[in-house]
Amino acid sequence: MAEIETAILVTGYKAHELGIFSNNHPGIQVIRYALKKRMLECVENGVQWFVISGQTGVELWAGEVCLELKRDEKMNVNLAILMPFLNQEEHYKDWQQELYTSIIEQADYVGTISNRPYENPIQLRQKNEFLVLKTDAMLIVYDEETDGSPKYYLSAAHRKAKNQNYPIWTINRYDLEFASEEIQQENSDYWSQGDS
Repeated sequence: MAEIETAILVTGYKAHELGIFSNNHPGIQVIRYALKKRMLECVENGVQWFVISGQTGVELWAGEVCLELKRDEKMNVNLAILMPFLNQEEHYKDWQQELYTSIIEQADYVGTISNRPYENPIQLRQKNEFLVLKTDAMLIVYDEETDGSPKYYLSAAHRKAKNQNYPIWTINRYDLEFASEEIQQENSDYWSQGDS
């Protein structure tokens, strides 16, 4: 980080794109672990705001991690949630709505880009453009080999990066595999498995 990026957009796959349909899926721990590691690096380098739109999956887990950093690490970091439209959570599953509500209640800033309910996909494109415009860099959980909704955020980010400094930091499947291995190694049982 040559310049200090103060506001970072954090995004990635939605929960269903990852095959995650409950809040006790083991993949959530791995994604949160990888996010926390990278977000901690960002904070240590001067990042003050993490920005999400509040969509299910990576964004909500990033919101949880940000709130955890605020509490546990006593760091000067804030969470902003800029929803694309009103009532975006109305079709979320119960466990996602619960998480969404909890994060909204604890965020430092909550706003809506379009003060109307969902009408058409243009609102989603506007959200991507607006959030990239208002941030200094992007941290994205995405793998080029696995298509999904994050590609739309990436398109907006690449357009901005052509004209100005806009770093795009990716957490890909290899990073997640590494995070999974680190979690296993941190488990005290891991080192005693061959001692029987």
